[in-house]
Amino acid sequence: MDQTEIAAMDPLPDAATRFVERKLEDEHGYLSWLNTSVETVERGRVVLSIPFDEKLTNTDGRTIHGGVAATLIDTAGGVAQRTAFEDPLDGGVATVNLNVNYLRPATGDLRAEAEVVRAGGSIGVSEMTVTSGANGDRGEVVVGQGSFRLFRE
Repeated sequence: MDQTEIAAMDPLPDAATRFVERKLEDEHGYLSWLNTSVETVERGRVVLSIPFDEKLTNTDGRTIHGGVAATLIDTAGGVAQRTAFEDPLDGGVATVNLNVNYLRPATGDLRAEAEVVRAGGSIGVSEMTVTSGANGDRGEVVVGQGSFRLFRE
């Protein structure tokens, strides 16, 4: 299933959006600790964010550790794949491969946007971009692509 086919699907039920918000923002220990927020969940596309916090920085206290951005794109890419399921509450997703390209240091809030490239029968591919910055000065800091194993029930 490609982006055109995903866009033709019925809109996500409100329960699916609430499920993603609850799981990522409240129930997932690590993602909750990072203060992850769900901004957008729609068929084939997810936007997540993590606010700047000094606890997430490198020893310089200014730049966010790259692992935080990698976590964000991994999560966004996988959740985007779930939105291509007929019922996103059924089944699961596991990362098979994650390619992360760091473009410049992240110095502010992080915002990841993930889009499904393809959601096959058992493997899906998402492309992700992370921007960072504050006060209207945002720029791309990480781009990546992930392959995900899809477990449809």
